[in-house]
Amino acid sequence: MEAGRKSADSLGCVMNKVVLKAFLRTRNGHSPDTVIADPAVNAQFLFACRELGATETDFALNHCLYNLRKSRRLVGHPTTKRVRLRHQDEYDFAAEIAARFLERRENTTLDRIICDPVLARDFDKFAQELAPGFSPFEYRFAALGLRKARRLRPEIGPRLVPPTHVESFPVAGIDINRIPGEQGIYLFSYKGEGLLYVGEARNLRDRVRKHLEHSDRKDLARWLWEHGIGSLYLEIHVLPPATTNAARKAVELELIRSRKPRFNILGTERGEE
Repeated sequence: MEAGRKSADSLGCVMNKVVLKAFLRTRNGHSPDTVIADPAVNAQFLFACRELGATETDFALNHCLYNLRKSRRLVGHPTTKRVRLRHQDEYDFAAEIAARFLERRENTTLDRIICDPVLARDFDKFAQELAPGFSPFEYRFAALGLRKARRLRPEIGPRLVPPTHVESFPVAGIDINRIPGEQGIYLFSYKGEGLLYVGEARNLRDRVRKHLEHSDRKDLARWLWEHGIGSLYLEIHVLPPATTNAARKAVELELIRSRKPRFNILGTERGEE
């Protein structure tokens, strides 16, 4: 066992050296966040890793770079090129919603989403649907910035009651039978506007149908009447059958506190059917 541990440590040490060398070769003054989040720069970094003999996955190499930063192995290599995003207020909400959605669906962290090329593309696609017209790098860097600003703090409730299924889709033309008739959490978002409403239900299909026919939440009903559902998105989190009403409500309240949807008011939300 000791020999196996030494072998693993040795491999890790080799990868650290390769990743550091590739980072210094390709960074051009940029931070690790930019090297990982910018698809063009990241492609150069990963290519340099391969040239230096790395055989690990793209995710492993990207994550190794983040770990080098966290362990202060990059202190002697300061960032000299700072990124300033333009019009960030126009897509911050989309980056936040996309990050939260994938964190729940994959039971993972933002770092792992950005480091994983497949998940990063899923993130880009979702963010672009909500706020079109910006680059993958802008969405990704905005999400990282939100986390640094403590606007993407971990949500404890969803981790204590992990969903069995998470899905997001546009509401226009939806087949209501596509929505599970199980208990869970639902979120309404609007393209270009952000998160509108978070709710909980013992039967997601029945509750969403009621909202779409004529919501009993007057402010949400008025919004949908004025704006229509053409740009409305629904996100559902199906919870385990054994989840109690109190636990379901606790998850809903934490999501409201964390994400601050437009039409929820803490302290006045009532249980839903």
